[in-house]
Amino acid sequence: MKNAIIYVTLFLFGYVACCQSKPIGIDTTEIINIGRIKQVFSIKGKDATKPVLLYLHGAGGSNYSLIANADKLTSKLQEHFIVVLWDQREYGKTSQLNKSPEPLTVGLLVNDTKEVVDYFLKKFNRKKLYIAGHSMGSVMGISIAQKYPELLFALVEMSPPVNGIASQKIGLNMLKAHFKKINNERAVKELATIKLPARDFESLFIKYVWQTEYDGEHISDTLRAQIKPMMKQWMGTSAASLSNEVFEMNFFKQFPSLECPVYFFVGRKDYMTNAAISEKYEQKLWAPKKQLFWFEKSAHGIPDTEPELMQEIIITKILPDTQY
Repeated sequence: MKNAIIYVTLFLFGYVACCQSKPIGIDTTEIINIGRIKQVFSIKGKDATKPVLLYLHGAGGSNYSLIANADKLTSKLQEHFIVVLWDQREYGKTSQLNKSPEPLTVGLLVNDTKEVVDYFLKKFNRKKLYIAGHSMGSVMGISIAQKYPELLFALVEMSPPVNGIASQKIGLNMLKAHFKKINNERAVKELATIKLPARDFESLFIKYVWQTEYDGEHISDTLRAQIKPMMKQWMGTSAASLSNEVFEMNFFKQFPSLECPVYFFVGRKDYMTNAAISEKYEQKLWAPKKQLFWFEKSAHGIPDTEPELMQEIIITKILPDTQY
């Protein structure tokens, strides 16, 4: 009888130990009041003891949902982080739930982001987290890093809009030289009408048409006629106003130094937020740790074109390089 009790006790201890060693994951959607509206978040991770990574998406159409793309962009990250994906105001599931009562501005989105950071640090009882921001999201990320570096283990800046005006100049000169070389008279004539910095609709539309042509996708006159009114309508939205505000930013002046580790993901073919400018900024920026990673197959849309490499670098290079 005594031996039987011992065996049962040992079995129970082994069972409890086995259960305790198995990581407890998380996979849930939350609606949280942020910035006086309801905003939607997806929280995914295989192990709830892992560090928190807040992923900030870039600008685009209001139908875009980061949450809907969660597994494509973060399936590997979910094994090493608690990944927080957020459909920001005027995007995806948050837009479907409620509209922003205020026009979109950089300041408004940065305030939202700070509330989000505070919420998830408290929720998971953490002092720090990671931020990975793409394009517009990188603006929010670097703004938080500048003001609250003590809250971040590291910042990942993907396709950052370092200097929009300088990018536009380089891009326009590149297009002019290319179409002159191949004797495309229509392109040369239309591109000559653009005055920099290009803020008016016609200039932006012409640049869009010929940049798309340069990237390998022909826009016929029929397609122009279809795209033009949609683009013109978009120009009247607060999202367009936000894009103009971001375009006027200059990271060299606004963020000359950061007090937390920062890593840059740059598409070799990125002419929208020019890759050469991002490289120069990384070289000039002061930070306790910094590194630039090139994405040879990508232009501006790194998360869409090379999502596996994006995740691999965060997991194998950045996570071991930063304290947790």
